Amino acid sequence: RSSAASDVYKRQEYMGIYQRKEMKALGKRMLLLFDVDGTLTPSRGSLTPEMRKFLESIIAKGTPMAFVGGSDIKKQKEQLGEDFLMKADYSFTENGVVAFQKGKMIGASSIKDYLGEEKLKKFINFCLHYVAYLDIPIKRGTFIEYRTAMLNVSPIGRNCDQTEREDFFKYDNEHHIRAKFIEVLKQEFPDYGLHFAIGGQISFDVAPNGWDKTYCLKYLKDYEEIHFFGDKTEPGGNDYEIFIDKRIIPHHVDNPDAVSYTHLRAHETLRYLVCRLLLEKKK
Repeated sequence: RSSAASDVYKRQEYMGIYQRKEMKALGKRMLLLFDVDGTLTPSRGSLTPEMRKFLESIIAKGTPMAFVGGSDIKKQKEQLGEDFLMKADYSFTENGVVAFQKGKMIGASSIKDYLGEEKLKKFINFCLHYVAYLDIPIKRGTFIEYRTAMLNVSPIGRNCDQTEREDFFKYDNEHHIRAKFIEVLKQEFPDYGLHFAIGGQISFDVAPNGWDKTYCLKYLKDYEEIHFFGDKTEPGGNDYEIFIDKRIIPHHVDNPDAVSYTHLRAHETLRYLVCRLLLEKKK
């Protein structure tokens, strides 16, 4: 584990995740901020009825809650439910660069405006050429998905089915297809000011520097304590930048059913962890 991530885990311990501290009153003082893929849902999956019921119970008790994911708003609605996004205080798509409050858009930025059409076209053409000569077991369709604030690049193609998605994820863990692709892009476009982050099982995001999940924090300045929950928290993952940001209290999540730490409570479920935080908050 990187030294930065290790420092964060130590900070978790001393900030009261493992030991009691004097807690502030509930209300707008504390907010729970959740990654979506791999944290609340399986990759590109939907909330289970149990998880949905649990999150709704937290909202019903008045605890502020927000979501931040790499997908666009259409996919986030598919995963969490449009009605549920209306209940949450905030939802952030495309790594926080497109922001919604109670379902109403309050901010957005465009990668097309940032790069300009010629640079954007050159980058997309290079990616398609690279994929064309990439030798992997299978390829499907939609290798590049244009979103408002980013590009999502998938070596296998986003049209793969769930079994193919999981097979590629295993293959990528062994052969590092996405990581190697990113290194080539960094060398080819060093002056474009782009940031690359691996997320989910089959793709990686491309966005301007600074347009990572920390971007959403500018909308959350009223909260004194922000607990973030995410799974891709190692360097290169799309939760890494916000995970090490000093403005939040970080929690690493292995999957929707478990939360892993380096020290105590090695496998504490997400629901149990959130309940414990809220109980500690009242003490």
